[in-house]
Amino acid sequence: MGCLYRRGKTYWIKYYRNGKPYAESTHSDKKEVAKRLLQKREGEIAEGKLPGICFEKVTFDELAEEYLTDYRVNERKSFARAEISVRHLRKHFEGYQVPLITTPKIQAYTEQRLNERAAHATVNHELKALRRMLNLGARQTPPKVDRVPYIPMLKENNTRKGFFEHGDFLALRDNLPDYLKGFVTFAYRSGWRLSEITNLKWRQVDLNQGIVCLEAGETKNDEARTLYLDAELKLVFFEQLKRRRTIERSGVLLPYVFPNSQGTGKIINIRKAWHTACQNAKIGNFLFHDFRRTAVRNMVRAGVPERVAMMVSGHKTRSVFERYNIVNSQDLKMAAEQQARYLEAQSSYKTVTIAPFPQKKRLASNS
Repeated sequence: MGCLYRRGKTYWIKYYRNGKPYAESTHSDKKEVAKRLLQKREGEIAEGKLPGICFEKVTFDELAEEYLTDYRVNERKSFARAEISVRHLRKHFEGYQVPLITTPKIQAYTEQRLNERAAHATVNHELKALRRMLNLGARQTPPKVDRVPYIPMLKENNTRKGFFEHGDFLALRDNLPDYLKGFVTFAYRSGWRLSEITNLKWRQVDLNQGIVCLEAGETKNDEARTLYLDAELKLVFFEQLKRRRTIERSGVLLPYVFPNSQGTGKIINIRKAWHTACQNAKIGNFLFHDFRRTAVRNMVRAGVPERVAMMVSGHKTRSVFERYNIVNSQDLKMAAEQQARYLEAQSSYKTVTIAPFPQKKRLASNS
């Protein structure tokens, strides 16, 4: 059983859990307050919970380190992004005890980040990191977090809607250096991510079968993927194979399908060449990631089942795929034309009104 005692004018309580004594200040000079706190702690222990004083000893810094450790142990690809989120959170919550991380404190952090002109998506990344830290602490044995506070998220309205029309793509490709022409052609037709293409190696290519394979763990969602090459992509890969053999004559053997301009390694940065080509082609400011949206839209327009299109582009969830399956003004125009043709076809049919059968007169019965 626990007990009460005084230090100066302040009451303290003492209780035991698994034979270990705990002493805690009530921060009050009233005996009734001390009794209620002691009953609360003894109730928590009877329910198998840790006493509240244990949670108060856990700080944000401890949870942040365990959060980063979880990323390292699981070899998550977004570890660098997690470090950036922790860096911003630490400026506000460093040294905070876990019970002090409340919804009002979190909202104050959100307001501060917005005043620093951080984008809504950036702030949401950081809030998700904080929520993950608290959830990891709550799941431990024994738990380090008593309860996870409500964390309000910001509304995001920054989804890009850029995509290439075929003429824009041809103009861009014509203005790129030769070593990037096949590179962007593959991106335009496959919708693969930039890192997946720059890291593509010849061991993943089977030109006899006409397929390119990414093994599990080589993609962002860690799922294997297979792409069948059409005629143009086969031509691209044969051209890249010729270039590889030319590089081999100089004594360099590269495993990458798309080497850099010097032929010394994989492609690292295409920003300068990309920006120059966009300017010379006079097509505006495009992103490489717009190829991904374009490929999804083209496959859907071509009648490819959406599930198959998701397997080609590597989209794991339906919600994300829908963000890339963008409808533009041309799609809306096509829908209006199709509806008009349908209604015209309906009006060409003449409606025939069938007269009701005449009802027979009932014969009056003789009385």
